[in-house]
Amino acid sequence: MQTDSKTIYTPFVRAKDSVWEVMSDVLLALVPCAAISYFAYGEAPLFVMFVAVISAMIGEFIFAGIFLKKWDTLLDGSAIVTAILLAFTLAPFTPWYVVAFGSAMAVIFGKILWGGLGRNMFNPALVGREFMTVFFPLVMTSRTIWYNKDYVNFQDLNIFNFLGNGGFTEYLNSIFFKPSGAIGEYSVILLVLGGLYLLLRRRISWHIPFGLLVTFFILLQIFAFKDIKFSLGGILLGTLFMATDMPSSASTKMGKLYYGAMIGLVAMLCLLNDVKYEYMSYSILLVNGFVIPINWIFKTNVWGEKVAILPRVGSVVLLTIAIVVATFALVYLHHYDLVRYLIFAYILYIISRFCFSKR
Repeated sequence: MQTDSKTIYTPFVRAKDSVWEVMSDVLLALVPCAAISYFAYGEAPLFVMFVAVISAMIGEFIFAGIFLKKWDTLLDGSAIVTAILLAFTLAPFTPWYVVAFGSAMAVIFGKILWGGLGRNMFNPALVGREFMTVFFPLVMTSRTIWYNKDYVNFQDLNIFNFLGNGGFTEYLNSIFFKPSGAIGEYSVILLVLGGLYLLLRRRISWHIPFGLLVTFFILLQIFAFKDIKFSLGGILLGTLFMATDMPSSASTKMGKLYYGAMIGLVAMLCLLNDVKYEYMSYSILLVNGFVIPINWIFKTNVWGEKVAILPRVGSVVLLTIAIVVATFALVYLHHYDLVRYLIFAYILYIISRFCFSKR
């Protein structure tokens, strides 16, 4: 607003960090895990990451740059982060054309068609992974892409042996380096260090990881009588780097705690119902879809406003019931191989939404 003597600006929140600075911190947090994948399978996982990054950048260039004239998005680093996170969820010997397809779909259908960075409802990397699972089901479920003894550099890295022999030393060695699972799951310790770095840099807050991990491991103790098999590295990768994606997660502190708790609940329900490999991907994407009501229920109170506790508690209970019902519906679709139709519906929705918004 212009006055006679000065200009008065509306009180928008201003941040000194650029998008590239935020993305650079995320990349730095991921570098150790990327590096240790080389000790496991040599150049194979690095090639997967390379193909993912190139494909994401090409997709960004064509669809965001040429079609939408948003050239600045090529330099903000978001496509690179999405590509690396997607690669971290994949097997080290995933064929290059499948990786390229998934990475392109991640930036196009996970970000660009939503309107660009900060407007996506779902985590882009996980959107790309689900596209790969639907369109290349035989490849993604093949055992040959997960292990090849001819490419194994080290079966183990016994860096904690200086502490002596014993079960605790073996445990430390195993959580520092275990070449099994997806590319980003080889080192629990490095994942934790990456998450701590993001916490110290205030790129993520503690609320979502706390809510998710506490809920998941409490439920794990409750259902200890069941033989529940899961990847600790996969849980931490999803917790620290996927669930905390800012555009697709809750925005208030209490909302983040609830949001994380619901992801932990959904992940456990998936495991209890024999969803063996997609439990983290399903749980994060499903709760992504409930972020709008979560933000509404846990919105910050206006100063001086009286808050009615019972209606809010009732809303939380109803929302939790809705999430649980949606989880069992998703489990049903998974077991009857019908998740593909959800992806097809998503494609139709996002394209029609984009076309309508352009008009």
